[in-house]
Amino acid sequence: MCVTAVESRPAGVLGTSERPTHRPFGARVKAFVALTKPRIIELLLITTVPVMFLAQQGVPDLTLVLLTCVGGYLSAGGANALNMYIDRDIDALMDRTAQRPLVTGMVSPRECLAFGIALAVVSTLLFGLTVNWLSAWLALGALLFYVVVYTMILKRRTSQNIVWGGIAGCMPVLIGWSSVTNSMSWAPVVLFLVMFFWTPPHYWPLSMKVREDYARVGVPMLPVVASNKVVARQIVVYSWVMVAVSLLLTPLGYTGWFYTAVALAAGGWWLWEAHALQNRAKAEVTGVKLKEMRLFHWSITYVSLLFVAVAVDPFLR
Repeated sequence: MCVTAVESRPAGVLGTSERPTHRPFGARVKAFVALTKPRIIELLLITTVPVMFLAQQGVPDLTLVLLTCVGGYLSAGGANALNMYIDRDIDALMDRTAQRPLVTGMVSPRECLAFGIALAVVSTLLFGLTVNWLSAWLALGALLFYVVVYTMILKRRTSQNIVWGGIAGCMPVLIGWSSVTNSMSWAPVVLFLVMFFWTPPHYWPLSMKVREDYARVGVPMLPVVASNKVVARQIVVYSWVMVAVSLLLTPLGYTGWFYTAVALAAGGWWLWEAHALQNRAKAEVTGVKLKEMRLFHWSITYVSLLFVAVAVDPFLR
């Protein structure tokens, strides 16, 4: 599998021969934690734990919740570390990634690779031996999909990279359900699809904001290769499908009035923001007045509210 080579040492960026001579232990620990991208994993756990409540139709075994969260963190952390290993060349050229541990030299590429592989192995065994093997294979599949399919194949080749690459980020809902039931059902499939259609309109506004970063390194995110009008139109399409899919849980019998009310209210506000962004794009508004990050920030709030409703709904039926 081919990874495009990019000069990784612009002015002011540390190369292999320019690594810090003094690397304090505390700073090194923080660097290894940073390799796992904790803030992204927080969002993954927000979509994992509530599904466990839905699967249990109440409070799941708390030890199981803890093991699933630890296993999920280690698996996603391993995927993120391997992603940084592969993308270290372009990370050195992008403003938003210039302080990542491999770019600053706080962690060496060899250390990062070994760390990522170790987390992958430990997380798979932890899931398999303490939760169940279905969850273990789902977690490993998500890791391999993110590292191989998204990072190595799609990211630098197609503007649809985040659409299909986002499948890895949808897997936690399947893992949450399987950890409780050791099986699959339509409920996690519906929530998987919600996250699938959520990912592009969540990430494209951020890509619009940092378009120049991606353009500089030749990564064809949709906002790099298409106009704001085209991107905003795609965001609206995906948003409508996402909201429609989110409402399927109730007619299928998995949720009741509370989840439906939250899904309608949060989804309605999402659509308002998506159409507002499209209107600004149609009017050829640019710069800070485009306000593309409003939808990005709301997207995180939306998914948090939706999955809290997933967890609470069983207690109100």
